[in-house]
Amino acid sequence: MNKIPISVIVSVKNEAQNLPSCLDKLKRFSQLIVVDSGSTDDTIIIAKAMGAEVLQFQWNGKFPKKRNWALQNANLLNEWILFLDADEFVTDEFVNEIEHKIQDPTYNGFTIRFENYFMGRKLKYGYGFQKSALFKKSKGAYEKIEEDLWSHLDMEVHEHPIIEGKVGIIKAKVVHKDFKNLEHYIDKHNAYSSWEAQRYLQIRKSNNTLLSLNQKIKYGLLNTGLLPAVYFFGAYFLKLGFLDGKEGFYLARFKSHYFFQIQTKIDLIKNKN
Repeated sequence: MNKIPISVIVSVKNEAQNLPSCLDKLKRFSQLIVVDSGSTDDTIIIAKAMGAEVLQFQWNGKFPKKRNWALQNANLLNEWILFLDADEFVTDEFVNEIEHKIQDPTYNGFTIRFENYFMGRKLKYGYGFQKSALFKKSKGAYEKIEEDLWSHLDMEVHEHPIIEGKVGIIKAKVVHKDFKNLEHYIDKHNAYSSWEAQRYLQIRKSNNTLLSLNQKIKYGLLNTGLLPAVYFFGAYFLKLGFLDGKEGFYLARFKSHYFFQIQTKIDLIKNKN
């Protein structure tokens, strides 16, 4: 069987629980690279046993972070690059669709949509999640943000790719299902909120004009102090999150609290300065 000419880059740190399921679904691609950040569990053993190339990344606190670093330093054999996290699992429908769509020369990238799970339950409602994680290496890279160890996050999480030319949408979804526990989810979003607070203050100083529409809306609502309440009302009521049962309620509450964390940390930083 001919392999699909896409280089898949999976960014990891201590992902022994999620990684086997992620890599097992990537066998049809011609190149598989795992970029690790000093894992202390069996992540590296699993990656090598499943045929992936393994690169080690050590962040110095500045640009580039892990994904841009991989674009700049990995021996990428293909023009098309697909970025995944270890808790993101492709389906046959998704793989079939991108195999076909990358043959269209009018596109330089594609936006990927996700089927989200929370606390073990598949969610059908609430706000959807998507990102432009499939693009040509000669036409795209993640945005450059100057930071100085705002957090320990060594990978682009909220930085979005800047892609030249036309960007399409993949209809088939990727499954987003973290096998780790709720405590890990809470810890992760605590780190994300620290980064977001610093990013917000940087934007206020620089008048950044390269923000996506969603980012402009998010940072605009942060400025008013209304984002936590607006998010919960939108996710739980307008987007019918209540139909997902208690998991839909919990997720809407956790996400609204995440935005409350950002607002609180922004005030704390301002007071220190």
